[in-house]
Amino acid sequence: MAGIHITDIESAINWWRKSHPSPDGITACAQVLALAEVYALMVYYREHEADEVTLPPVARAAWLAWYASTPDAPCIAICSTSQGDAQCKGCGRTFEEVQHWTAMTPGQKRQVWRRITLEAKAWRFNKYAERAGRATGEDHPDPAKLDAGAA
Repeated sequence: MAGIHITDIESAINWWRKSHPSPDGITACAQVLALAEVYALMVYYREHEADEVTLPPVARAAWLAWYASTPDAPCIAICSTSQGDAQCKGCGRTFEEVQHWTAMTPGQKRQVWRRITLEAKAWRFNKYAERAGRATGEDHPDPAKLDAGAA
């Protein structure tokens, strides 16, 4: 089971609120209502994650729309797993995560993003944070494109 963390549900709610603001300051769009119900149940039952597969269809579609607006891969084109490291110094993913990234579900990818963000040890979060800001979310981007933005 890939769990969607409560902070991702909250981010999706806020994204929808920004992209579809309330016309009267009271009502919310269907996507916000669906995600808010999931969020409320998670808070009530003190759950940190919701099962990606069993989300109600409207909430799942709303979450996936938000997910599509986020960068897919944390890659900054400095992959040390190709040099034999078990964990990439550039993005923080494990060798297995790098290898299977395209087959992973959105929930699994968000779990990896959450872990590497909380660890904040990968170069994308410190030494190459500027370069990460130019990354498009593409897995294994062309390094020359990332370096060109620095000039």
